[in-house]
Amino acid sequence: MLKVRKAAFPAAGLGTRFLPATKAQPKEMLPLVDKPLIQYGIEEALASGIDNIIIITGRGKNAIEDHFDVSPELEKILEQRGEKELLGTVKHISDMVNLAYVRQKEALGLGHAILTAQELIGNEPFACFLGDDVIDSEVPCVGQLLKIFAEKQHPVVAVEEVDPSEVSSYGIISGKLVADNLYQLDDMVEKPSKEEAPSNLAIIGRYVLTPDIFESLHEVKPDRKGEIQLTNGLKLLLKKRPIFGYKFNGTRYDAGNKLGFLQATVEMALKREDLGEPFRKYLLSLKLQ
Repeated sequence: MLKVRKAAFPAAGLGTRFLPATKAQPKEMLPLVDKPLIQYGIEEALASGIDNIIIITGRGKNAIEDHFDVSPELEKILEQRGEKELLGTVKHISDMVNLAYVRQKEALGLGHAILTAQELIGNEPFACFLGDDVIDSEVPCVGQLLKIFAEKQHPVVAVEEVDPSEVSSYGIISGKLVADNLYQLDDMVEKPSKEEAPSNLAIIGRYVLTPDIFESLHEVKPDRKGEIQLTNGLKLLLKKRPIFGYKFNGTRYDAGNKLGFLQATVEMALKREDLGEPFRKYLLSLKLQ
């Protein structure tokens, strides 16, 4: 049985929706409460049993590497000050995971980003995380997909229902319900209009993929923007093998847009033991009109 040991994190995008905040810092490093966005995904991978992480970066993304690297100067200062708890937090970040980096020289789509990691991934199945999607769940979302993969040994994508007015922002699936929350796909459409969408089940940023996705991505023709889309690669792969979509259990926040980022910040803060109660009192004190 094939086991998933690696995860890819595409992180080469420009983050234009968060300008000017992302002019000089990666979108992936924007703090959600007190952790950067990308750390939530990496912690989900670890909680799912995956500790070999490949981050696909681009120009101006050095802060990601620095965040997960050791910081001798900072550690020394915290030790001198007796800040043991903060020192432990800082050391944990650099110790918690095995990281490798590969650079996507041009932002030519999600499918292209995954192709840049082909040599590091090799001929084995892997998970893929989109850091914009922060998922709060009792069982990690990718952990749920891995359970399906262990049984089916075929690619699995996470899906959720979206409002029909939002289907043009997603890859949308068509498929047959074969078990609780599990669909066997028969088609995928990248960003269809409301009228053309085969359903309102959207693919969101968690995937478990098999290595033959690379062959399909090499065959995909760039779209009108010159980008290689992962959904189109999966659509080609669907002609060769089954692909499943799983409607995961959990709450997903689209932290790739400003409203979703604010919603995630509020709800994640409310769940914190150290912040939840005083923050809730503050929110209740606001005189909203």
